[in-house]
Amino acid sequence: MALLETRVAPQWVDYNGHMNDAEYARVFSLGVEALMDAIGLDAAGRRRHGYTIYTLETHLCYRREAHEGQPLAVEVTVLDRDAKRLHVFFELRDGEGILLATSEQMLMGIDSEAGRPAPFPEAVATAIGALPAAAADAWPELAGRRIGLPAGR
Repeated sequence: MALLETRVAPQWVDYNGHMNDAEYARVFSLGVEALMDAIGLDAAGRRRHGYTIYTLETHLCYRREAHEGQPLAVEVTVLDRDAKRLHVFFELRDGEGILLATSEQMLMGIDSEAGRPAPFPEAVATAIGALPAAAADAWPELAGRRIGLPAGR
């Protein structure tokens, strides 16, 4: 199930004729907002709970080019979680389901008033539990990657 569906906007296309690398990050950021909405942290939920989510780290991997007008869908899988953090894996796919990019992220729950990390409100924690999750030994193939040159180059 897609958290977010959109299309490549004309202003996202660069001089190479495809979606600029920074715009992939924008789409994944919109995916985080859609995730927040899905777990009860839309604008009203953020006010009600006095709570929000910050992105601590992200690893974006480009797989294929996206072009103007192309449909995009963002899906999420929870890789791990604790009382106040979410380790998530987003996939960006086109209209045919072809993988265009991935974004692995560490998200932190924040008490908005204190400006400090805090456990997820109970209703939010329950909603997180209903998200698609990967077993510890069955992460998506592209999750957990590290950047570096191949050995023996």
